[in-house]
Amino acid sequence: MDRGTGPADKKRKTSWKKDPEAVKENILTIATEEFAAQGLAGANINEIAKRTATSKRMIYYYFGDKEGLYQHVLERVYSSLRNTEQALNVADLDPVPALRRLTEATFDSHVNNPQFIRLVMIENIHNAEYVKKSEIIPKLNKAIIDKLADVCERGKASGVLRQDADPLELHWMTSSASFYNVSNEATFSASFGNSLHTVEGQKRLRQRVVDMVLGAVVIGYQPNELHSN
Repeated sequence: MDRGTGPADKKRKTSWKKDPEAVKENILTIATEEFAAQGLAGANINEIAKRTATSKRMIYYYFGDKEGLYQHVLERVYSSLRNTEQALNVADLDPVPALRRLTEATFDSHVNNPQFIRLVMIENIHNAEYVKKSEIIPKLNKAIIDKLADVCERGKASGVLRQDADPLELHWMTSSASFYNVSNEATFSASFGNSLHTVEGQKRLRQRVVDMVLGAVVIGYQPNELHSN
């Protein structure tokens, strides 16, 4: 009997021909969930194939192997996060409101992308091996630094930011707090309760991160709970 010619297989084959981009997107969506939950070593191509609208053979056709699929998944989640930040138009804002908006956007994008957090944790276990291989991720990361650099330059020129304001340091400050807020939610809540992860708690933390970043570089900055609630 010739396997792979049943109704389900014929339907899948038709979908590949009709819309291959949709098929690849479906594979990446399911693979993102699998890699985020199981890690690179634990993820199983057979399980991913079962959940998609395609087959294991087509996964290999599009992405080469499991590591190739993981690489595409990683680039996709980085793109999603950075595109959210990049979409913000802060060039027309004064430096302080611009820095506030970028800080808020980074905090929000981390909260809204828990799979990104899990995949970055996994990638750190692998010593950033796949980030280093990527030609896309460094460009994505550079874009947010460039945006912060423009804000810093304008802020220094107008006298509202300290002369030692550094875009990379500001990104590190914002990302570290935003990342920890998501990555350590389970253990932090188990140890101290979940008051910081309620809607009100997250609103306050978001403002605290803004205060931390602006307080480090804005001359004469005074924390104000009414900012950007």
